Amino acid sequence: MARTLEQERAALAEDERKLEERRLRLAEKEREAAIQAVDKAGLLKLEGKRLMGLMTRIRSLGIDEVEKRLAA
Repeated sequence: MARTLEQERAALAEDERKLEERRLRLAEKEREAAIQAVDKAGLLKLEGKRLMGLMTRIRSLGIDEVEKRLAA
């Protein structure tokens, strides 16, 4: 069955909207998984000041450097 150009554009726009919704749901799931991993490691049990100090240190060194130091 032949579609008009306008119908095809509308179908593409709907597909793009659905794909964007899936991307947002996936990002939320990834965020929740990351929070669970941090919680499982016990980091959420740290007092706020100590956790913020740790996060500041990680930010200043960079993730790659922290991983390298932890692996050593």
